[in-house]
Amino acid sequence: MKELTTMVIALCTIVSSTLMTYYPAVAGDYVGVREIAVPSRERGRDLAVTVWYPANAEGDPVTLGESIFFVGTPAWLDGPISDGRFPLILLSHGAGLAGNAQALSWIAVPLAQQGFIVAAPTHPGNSGASRSAAETMKLWLRPADITETLNAMEDAPLFKEHLEFDKTGILGLSMGGGTALAIAGARIDPERLASYCDTDALNPSLCDWVRQSGVDLHAMDLRSAGRDNHDARIGFAMAIDPAPADVFEIDSLSRISIPVALVNLGQPGKIPPTLRADEIANVIPNAKYSTIEDASHYSMFAECRPGAAEIAESEKIGDPICSDGGGRSRREIHVQLIDMVVAAFSRALK
Repeated sequence: MKELTTMVIALCTIVSSTLMTYYPAVAGDYVGVREIAVPSRERGRDLAVTVWYPANAEGDPVTLGESIFFVGTPAWLDGPISDGRFPLILLSHGAGLAGNAQALSWIAVPLAQQGFIVAAPTHPGNSGASRSAAETMKLWLRPADITETLNAMEDAPLFKEHLEFDKTGILGLSMGGGTALAIAGARIDPERLASYCDTDALNPSLCDWVRQSGVDLHAMDLRSAGRDNHDARIGFAMAIDPAPADVFEIDSLSRISIPVALVNLGQPGKIPPTLRADEIANVIPNAKYSTIEDASHYSMFAECRPGAAEIAESEKIGDPICSDGGGRSRREIHVQLIDMVVAAFSRALK
Protein backbone atom coordinates (compact mmCIF):
# COMPACT_ATOMS: atom_id res chain seq x y z
CA MET A 1 0.00 0.00 0.00
CA LYS A 2 1.70 3.12 -1.21
CA GLU A 3 0.09 5.45 1.28
CA LEU A 4 0.79 3.27 4.31
CA THR A 5 4.13 4.08 5.90
CA THR A 6 5.72 1.62 8.29
CA MET A 7 6.67 2.93 11.70
CA VAL A 8 9.09 1.68 14.30
CA ILE A 9 7.19 -0.89 16.39
CA ALA A 10 7.97 0.74 19.71
CA LEU A 11 6.72 4.13 18.54
CA CYS A 12 3.51 2.67 17.15
CA THR A 13 2.86 0.86 20.43
CA ILE A 14 3.23 4.11 22.37
CA VAL A 15 0.91 6.00 20.02
CA SER A 16 -1.61 3.15 20.03
CA SER A 17 -1.69 3.14 23.82
CA THR A 18 -2.37 6.88 23.80
CA LEU A 19 -5.17 6.45 21.27
CA MET A 20 -6.84 3.73 23.34
CA THR A 21 -6.99 6.14 26.27
CA TYR A 22 -9.43 8.28 24.33
CA TYR A 23 -11.29 5.56 22.45
CA PRO A 24 -11.84 2.52 24.69
CA ALA A 25 -12.09 -0.75 22.82
CA VAL A 26 -15.03 -3.13 22.86
CA ALA A 27 -14.26 -5.58 20.06
CA GLY A 28 -10.55 -5.62 20.84
CA ASP A 29 -7.48 -3.45 21.06
CA TYR A 30 -6.24 -4.23 17.58
CA VAL A 31 -7.52 -2.61 14.40
CA GLY A 32 -6.42 -4.19 11.17
CA VAL A 33 -6.29 -2.33 7.87
CA ARG A 34 -6.07 -3.42 4.27
CA GLU A 35 -6.38 -1.72 0.93
CA ILE A 36 -8.28 -3.49 -1.81
CA ALA A 37 -8.71 -2.59 -5.48
CA VAL A 38 -12.36 -2.36 -6.56
CA PRO A 39 -13.21 -2.20 -10.27
CA SER A 40 -15.39 0.74 -11.29
CA ARG A 41 -16.97 0.51 -14.72
CA GLU A 42 -18.11 4.12 -14.60
CA ARG A 43 -14.75 5.52 -13.51
CA GLY A 44 -12.90 3.30 -15.98
CA ARG A 45 -10.36 2.41 -13.31
CA ASP A 46 -9.98 0.63 -10.00
CA LEU A 47 -10.99 2.37 -6.79
CA ALA A 48 -8.53 2.26 -3.91
CA VAL A 49 -10.67 1.13 -0.96
CA THR A 50 -9.31 1.17 2.59
CA VAL A 51 -10.88 -1.28 5.03
CA TRP A 52 -10.51 -1.07 8.81
CA TYR A 53 -11.70 -4.00 10.91
CA PRO A 54 -11.49 -5.58 14.37
CA ALA A 55 -8.34 -7.68 14.51
CA ASN A 56 -7.40 -10.38 16.99
CA ALA A 57 -3.65 -9.77 16.80
CA GLU A 58 -1.19 -7.28 15.47
CA GLY A 59 0.10 -7.08 11.92
CA ASP A 60 2.71 -4.63 10.67
CA PRO A 61 2.46 -1.24 12.41
CA VAL A 62 1.43 1.61 10.11
CA THR A 63 0.31 5.22 10.37
CA LEU A 64 -2.61 6.38 8.25
CA GLY A 65 -3.52 9.87 7.12
CA GLU A 66 -0.28 11.53 8.20
CA SER A 67 0.83 14.61 6.25
CA ILE A 68 2.74 17.84 6.74
CA PHE A 69 -0.50 19.24 8.16
CA PHE A 70 -2.14 16.39 10.05
CA VAL A 71 -1.29 13.82 12.69
CA GLY A 72 -1.69 10.22 11.56
CA THR A 73 -3.56 7.36 13.22
CA PRO A 74 -1.93 4.00 14.00
CA ALA A 75 -3.30 0.65 12.88
CA TRP A 76 -2.01 -2.82 12.00
CA LEU A 77 -1.49 -3.62 8.33
CA ASP A 78 -2.93 -7.03 7.42
CA GLY A 79 -3.72 -7.90 11.02
CA PRO A 80 -5.82 -11.11 11.22
CA ILE A 81 -9.54 -10.31 11.40
CA SER A 82 -11.37 -11.17 14.61
CA ASP A 83 -13.80 -14.06 14.76
CA GLY A 84 -17.49 -13.28 14.33
CA ARG A 85 -19.67 -11.13 12.14
CA PHE A 86 -19.78 -7.34 12.22
CA PRO A 87 -21.98 -4.54 10.84
CA LEU A 88 -20.51 -2.66 7.88
CA ILE A 89 -20.10 1.11 7.74
CA LEU A 90 -19.35 2.59 4.33
CA LEU A 91 -17.39 5.82 4.73
CA SER A 92 -17.25 8.74 2.29
CA HIS A 93 -14.64 11.48 2.60
CA GLY A 94 -14.76 15.11 1.51
CA ALA A 95 -12.66 16.99 -1.03
CA GLY A 96 -9.44 18.96 -0.71
CA LEU A 97 -6.73 18.28 1.88
CA ALA A 98 -8.82 15.54 3.52
CA GLY A 99 -10.00 14.19 0.19
CA ASN A 100 -8.92 10.60 0.61
CA ALA A 101 -10.08 7.63 2.63
CA GLN A 102 -7.13 7.35 4.98
CA ALA A 103 -7.51 10.98 6.09
CA LEU A 104 -10.56 9.76 8.04
CA SER A 105 -8.64 7.12 9.97
CA TRP A 106 -9.12 9.22 13.12
CA ILE A 107 -12.79 8.17 13.10
CA ALA A 108 -12.54 4.85 11.23
CA VAL A 109 -10.13 3.26 13.74
CA PRO A 110 -12.37 3.93 16.78
CA LEU A 111 -15.36 2.55 14.86
CA ALA A 112 -13.44 -0.65 14.15
CA GLN A 113 -12.49 -0.81 17.83
CA GLN A 114 -16.19 -0.74 18.65
CA GLY A 115 -16.98 -3.75 16.50
CA PHE A 116 -17.64 -2.38 13.01
CA ILE A 117 -15.99 -3.08 9.69
CA VAL A 118 -15.42 0.23 7.90
CA ALA A 119 -14.81 0.49 4.15
CA ALA A 120 -13.98 3.74 2.38
CA PRO A 121 -13.19 4.32 -1.28
CA THR A 122 -10.94 7.20 -2.24
CA HIS A 123 -13.12 9.12 -4.68
CA PRO A 124 -10.89 9.83 -7.72
CA GLY A 125 -9.86 13.39 -8.46
CA ASN A 126 -10.83 14.82 -5.07
CA SER A 127 -7.35 15.36 -3.66
CA GLY A 128 -3.63 14.94 -4.16
CA ALA A 129 -1.64 15.18 -7.36
CA SER A 130 -4.62 14.01 -9.43
CA ARG A 131 -7.01 16.59 -7.96
CA SER A 132 -9.47 17.81 -10.57
CA ALA A 133 -12.23 20.39 -10.22
CA ALA A 134 -14.19 18.74 -13.01
CA GLU A 135 -14.03 15.29 -11.40
CA THR A 136 -14.78 16.68 -7.95
CA MET A 137 -17.96 18.33 -9.19
CA LYS A 138 -19.27 15.10 -10.73
CA LEU A 139 -21.10 14.50 -7.49
CA TRP A 140 -23.25 11.70 -8.91
CA LEU A 141 -20.19 9.46 -9.33
CA ARG A 142 -19.49 9.41 -5.60
CA PRO A 143 -22.50 7.28 -4.55
CA ALA A 144 -21.65 4.92 -7.41
CA ASP A 145 -18.21 4.49 -5.80
CA ILE A 146 -19.96 3.53 -2.56
CA THR A 147 -22.19 0.98 -4.30
CA GLU A 148 -19.18 -0.57 -6.05
CA THR A 149 -17.41 -0.74 -2.68
CA LEU A 150 -20.38 -2.51 -1.11
CA ASN A 151 -20.53 -4.97 -4.01
CA ALA A 152 -16.85 -5.76 -3.53
CA MET A 153 -17.11 -6.15 0.25
CA GLU A 154 -19.95 -8.64 -0.12
CA ASP A 155 -17.77 -10.73 -2.46
CA ALA A 156 -14.33 -10.27 -0.86
CA PRO A 157 -13.10 -13.65 0.46
CA LEU A 158 -11.48 -12.06 3.51
CA PHE A 159 -14.55 -10.11 4.62
CA LYS A 160 -17.75 -11.72 3.36
CA GLU A 161 -17.73 -14.38 6.10
CA HIS A 162 -17.44 -11.62 8.72
CA LEU A 163 -20.20 -9.27 7.55
CA GLU A 164 -23.72 -9.00 8.84
CA PHE A 165 -25.23 -8.40 5.43
CA ASP A 166 -28.49 -6.95 6.72
CA LYS A 167 -26.70 -4.38 8.87
CA THR A 168 -25.05 -1.82 6.62
CA GLY A 169 -24.89 1.94 7.04
CA ILE A 170 -23.09 4.91 5.53
CA LEU A 171 -21.21 7.75 7.18
CA GLY A 172 -20.24 10.82 5.16
CA LEU A 173 -18.33 13.97 6.08
CA SER A 174 -18.55 17.23 4.11
CA MET A 175 -18.94 16.29 0.44
CA GLY A 176 -19.13 12.73 1.70
CA GLY A 177 -22.21 13.79 3.66
CA GLY A 178 -23.88 14.72 0.40
CA THR A 179 -22.85 11.29 -0.89
CA ALA A 180 -24.52 9.64 2.10
CA LEU A 181 -27.75 11.50 1.38
CA ALA A 182 -27.61 10.47 -2.28
CA ILE A 183 -27.18 6.81 -1.32
CA ALA A 184 -30.19 7.21 0.98
CA GLY A 185 -32.30 8.43 -1.95
CA ALA A 186 -31.70 12.17 -2.38
CA ARG A 187 -31.42 13.27 -6.01
CA ILE A 188 -29.32 16.14 -7.34
CA ASP A 189 -31.16 18.91 -9.16
CA PRO A 190 -29.00 19.39 -12.31
CA GLU A 191 -30.04 23.04 -12.65
CA ARG A 192 -29.00 23.83 -9.09
CA LEU A 193 -25.67 22.10 -9.64
CA ALA A 194 -25.08 23.96 -12.91
CA SER A 195 -25.63 27.34 -11.23
CA TYR A 196 -23.81 26.46 -8.01
CA CYS A 197 -20.74 28.57 -8.81
CA ASP A 198 -22.45 31.42 -10.65
CA THR A 199 -21.54 33.54 -7.61
CA ASP A 200 -19.46 33.07 -4.48
CA ALA A 201 -22.53 33.18 -2.26
CA LEU A 202 -22.67 29.43 -1.66
CA ASN A 203 -19.07 28.18 -1.50
CA PRO A 204 -16.40 30.78 -2.28
CA SER A 205 -13.41 28.52 -1.65
CA LEU A 206 -14.61 25.64 -3.83
CA CYS A 207 -16.04 27.85 -6.56
CA ASP A 208 -12.89 29.95 -6.81
CA TRP A 209 -10.96 26.74 -7.47
CA VAL A 210 -13.57 25.58 -9.99
CA ARG A 211 -13.31 28.84 -11.94
CA GLN A 212 -9.51 28.98 -11.77
CA SER A 213 -9.49 25.45 -13.19
CA GLY A 214 -11.47 26.65 -16.18
CA VAL A 215 -14.50 24.52 -15.35
CA ASP A 216 -17.90 25.84 -16.45
CA LEU A 217 -20.58 23.85 -14.64
CA HIS A 218 -23.17 24.97 -17.19
CA ALA A 219 -21.10 23.35 -19.94
CA MET A 220 -20.57 20.09 -18.04
CA ASP A 221 -22.52 17.04 -19.19
CA LEU A 222 -25.11 16.80 -16.41
CA ARG A 223 -27.41 14.26 -18.04
CA SER A 224 -26.62 11.72 -15.30
CA ALA A 225 -26.54 14.22 -12.45
CA GLY A 226 -30.17 13.80 -11.44
CA ARG A 227 -30.25 10.01 -11.52
CA ASP A 228 -31.37 7.80 -8.65
CA ASN A 229 -28.33 6.55 -6.69
CA HIS A 230 -30.35 4.95 -3.90
CA ASP A 231 -28.90 1.66 -2.64
CA ALA A 232 -31.60 -0.31 -0.81
CA ARG A 233 -29.04 -2.47 1.00
CA ILE A 234 -28.06 0.48 3.20
CA GLY A 235 -30.35 0.87 6.18
CA PHE A 236 -29.00 3.96 7.94
CA ALA A 237 -27.20 7.14 6.88
CA MET A 238 -25.30 9.73 8.90
CA ALA A 239 -24.05 12.98 7.35
CA ILE A 240 -21.78 15.48 9.09
CA ASP A 241 -21.79 18.95 7.50
CA PRO A 242 -23.17 17.55 4.22
CA ALA A 243 -21.95 19.51 1.21
CA PRO A 244 -23.29 20.87 -0.98
CA ALA A 245 -26.57 20.57 0.90
CA ASP A 246 -28.38 22.93 -1.45
CA VAL A 247 -28.25 20.99 -4.73
CA PHE A 248 -30.83 18.33 -3.91
CA GLU A 249 -34.41 18.08 -5.12
CA ILE A 250 -36.64 18.74 -2.11
CA ASP A 251 -39.18 16.13 -3.18
CA SER A 252 -36.52 13.43 -3.27
CA LEU A 253 -35.51 14.24 0.32
CA SER A 254 -39.10 13.79 1.44
CA ARG A 255 -39.12 10.27 -0.05
CA ILE A 256 -36.10 8.99 1.90
CA SER A 257 -37.36 5.99 3.85
CA ILE A 258 -34.40 5.03 6.06
CA PRO A 259 -33.36 6.73 9.32
CA VAL A 260 -30.92 9.62 8.80
CA ALA A 261 -28.77 11.43 11.35
CA LEU A 262 -27.58 14.92 10.42
CA VAL A 263 -24.91 16.87 12.29
CA ASN A 264 -23.70 20.42 11.81
CA LEU A 265 -20.43 21.72 13.22
CA GLY A 266 -20.83 25.28 14.48
CA GLN A 267 -23.33 27.67 15.97
CA PRO A 268 -26.77 28.04 14.40
CA GLY A 269 -26.79 31.19 12.31
CA LYS A 270 -23.07 30.93 11.60
CA ILE A 271 -23.07 27.67 9.64
CA PRO A 272 -22.44 28.35 5.92
CA PRO A 273 -25.67 27.95 3.93
CA THR A 274 -24.23 25.23 1.73
CA LEU A 275 -23.58 23.07 4.82
CA ARG A 276 -26.81 23.67 6.71
CA ALA A 277 -28.59 20.42 7.42
CA ASP A 278 -31.44 21.66 9.62
CA GLU A 279 -33.74 22.39 6.71
CA ILE A 280 -32.94 19.01 5.17
CA ALA A 281 -33.76 17.35 8.49
CA ASN A 282 -37.17 19.00 8.43
CA VAL A 283 -37.95 17.40 5.08
CA ILE A 284 -36.63 13.86 5.60
CA PRO A 285 -39.37 11.85 7.38
CA ASN A 286 -37.14 9.94 9.84
CA ALA A 287 -34.28 12.36 10.46
CA LYS A 288 -32.57 13.57 13.60
CA TYR A 289 -30.56 16.79 13.68
CA SER A 290 -27.89 17.92 16.14
CA THR A 291 -25.04 20.40 16.34
CA ILE A 292 -21.67 20.73 18.02
CA GLU A 293 -21.64 24.46 18.54
CA ASP A 294 -18.01 24.93 19.57
CA ALA A 295 -16.72 23.08 16.50
CA SER A 296 -16.12 24.22 12.92
CA HIS A 297 -16.23 22.55 9.52
CA TYR A 298 -12.50 21.94 9.85
CA SER A 299 -13.00 19.96 13.05
CA MET A 300 -13.65 16.94 10.83
CA PHE A 301 -10.00 17.02 9.78
CA ALA A 302 -7.41 15.08 11.77
CA GLU A 303 -5.52 16.88 14.52
CA CYS A 304 -3.05 19.42 13.19
CA ARG A 305 0.67 18.96 13.65
CA PRO A 306 2.62 21.71 15.42
CA GLY A 307 3.18 24.58 12.99
CA ALA A 308 0.60 23.28 10.49
CA ALA A 309 -1.43 26.49 10.54
CA GLU A 310 1.65 28.54 9.65
CA ILE A 311 2.58 26.13 6.85
CA ALA A 312 -0.95 26.33 5.46
CA GLU A 313 -0.78 30.13 5.49
CA SER A 314 2.62 30.17 3.80
CA GLU A 315 1.36 27.80 1.11
CA LYS A 316 -1.77 29.96 0.64
CA ILE A 317 -4.15 27.12 1.40
CA GLY A 318 -6.81 29.74 2.06
CA ASP A 319 -8.88 27.72 4.56
CA PRO A 320 -8.29 27.81 8.35
CA ILE A 321 -7.70 24.07 8.49
CA CYS A 322 -6.49 24.10 12.10
CA SER A 323 -9.24 26.33 13.49
CA ASP A 324 -12.11 24.98 15.53
CA GLY A 325 -14.93 26.87 17.18
CA GLY A 326 -12.97 27.94 20.22
CA GLY A 327 -12.93 26.69 23.77
CA ARG A 328 -12.05 23.05 23.22
CA SER A 329 -9.24 21.27 21.45
CA ARG A 330 -9.83 19.31 18.26
CA ARG A 331 -9.06 16.14 20.17
CA GLU A 332 -11.88 16.86 22.60
CA ILE A 333 -14.26 17.61 19.73
CA HIS A 334 -13.22 14.37 18.05
CA VAL A 335 -14.02 12.42 21.20
CA GLN A 336 -17.54 13.89 21.19
CA LEU A 337 -17.99 13.24 17.47
CA ILE A 338 -16.80 9.66 17.79
CA ASP A 339 -19.16 9.08 20.71
CA MET A 340 -22.05 10.46 18.64
CA VAL A 341 -21.20 8.34 15.62
CA VAL A 342 -20.65 5.13 17.60
CA ALA A 343 -23.93 5.63 19.47
CA ALA A 344 -25.88 6.34 16.29
CA PHE A 345 -24.57 3.32 14.37
CA SER A 346 -24.89 1.05 17.41
CA ARG A 347 -28.56 1.97 17.71
CA ALA A 348 -29.17 1.57 13.99
CA LEU A 349 -27.11 -1.52 13.19
CA LYS A 350 -26.66 -3.41 16.45
